[in-house]
Amino acid sequence: MVDTSAITLSENRAVERARIRKERVRSSLIDLIVTLGTIMIALLIGFIVTLAVGKEPIKAYTALLTGPLSQVNRLGNWIQDATTLILIGLSVSIAFQARQFNLGAEGSLLVGALTAAVVALYVPLPPVLGIVVPLLAAMTAGFLVALIPGWMKAYLNANEVVSTLMINAIIANLYQYLLINFLTPEGDNVRRSALLPATSAFPLLADIFNANLGRANLAIVLVLIAVIAVWVLMRRTSFGYEVRMIGANEKFARYGGINTRRVIMLSFAIGGAVAAIGGVHLALGVHNRLILGISAGLGFEGIVVAMLARNNPLLVPITGLFYSYLRIGGDIMERTASVGAEIVQVIQAVIILLITAQFVIEFVRARRNTSGTSSSRTAAVSDATAVPSEQSRRNI
Repeated sequence: MVDTSAITLSENRAVERARIRKERVRSSLIDLIVTLGTIMIALLIGFIVTLAVGKEPIKAYTALLTGPLSQVNRLGNWIQDATTLILIGLSVSIAFQARQFNLGAEGSLLVGALTAAVVALYVPLPPVLGIVVPLLAAMTAGFLVALIPGWMKAYLNANEVVSTLMINAIIANLYQYLLINFLTPEGDNVRRSALLPATSAFPLLADIFNANLGRANLAIVLVLIAVIAVWVLMRRTSFGYEVRMIGANEKFARYGGINTRRVIMLSFAIGGAVAAIGGVHLALGVHNRLILGISAGLGFEGIVVAMLARNNPLLVPITGLFYSYLRIGGDIMERTASVGAEIVQVIQAVIILLITAQFVIEFVRARRNTSGTSSSRTAAVSDATAVPSEQSRRNI
């Protein structure tokens, strides 16, 4: 005989899987629409400001919107800048999905650059291994450094904003101290390390395509790998599910059996490893050495990239390319038109305000849902306690 109950159960599971896939696609489309809408509104407001303060607003905005594509070397600068921003955006998006406001990407980036450069300088390595070994060492260092504020948050309930900012300050000063006192060659008036070996340098796209693409390099392959890896981690593994459950409701996740401390720690640490790849890109690909101010604040710019992508790993490359496009276009606009790059900062500020407004709306909705649930529970308890009292009156 055919087990109809088993067939029905299998059909129900298939329907449920299809529904979940449809919901995920719908959620991704909504994220994309919201992101594009935010970008368009910000650009519109920026144009209005440019009309109000600029002598040649059309020329200025044309330089902003078309400048990065107007020359091959500018295209290379865009790719180079976007590579680091996308990696940083991916790194912070992991902890953000657990509702942990991790600001430690800057420190992990510096540790990654420092570790990769030291390994490349002092450990003789053949081609390929000259890139792979420093990369793995940098990711390990970034993982361990980011684990510290993660542990402090998980076990000491320390404020992650304060702890990550303090870790950043410590690492930035340590980086500067080591570079000036130990890594700068004697007699060199410029505070920078020696050039890294050619076996540890990322191949330049200019050499591959025989075009003037500046310092853009094959680290873009690492970006593609990182995007896919983070998406799989967050959407196709139990760890990603646990991260999202903590982000939705940490208490519920804890009561449901999730080891919230371990997941929070790992969300920080894995993000640190990804941010360290950005440091490797700067040290081994862009500068081929360590320099002062190597990150140029990119660790904090990446936070905007992640927020604009609504922490969706598949959208981070889009928002990273857009945000980098604005940065490069702003520099070009400042040089070619009578409007300074402050307009780009206005657009960036508008983007941040719009993102913040979205988060406020979501927070208010979540609080209303929570209070509504609490009210219904209170009413249910009141009804349950009212029944015995009525029965007792009847008995009396």
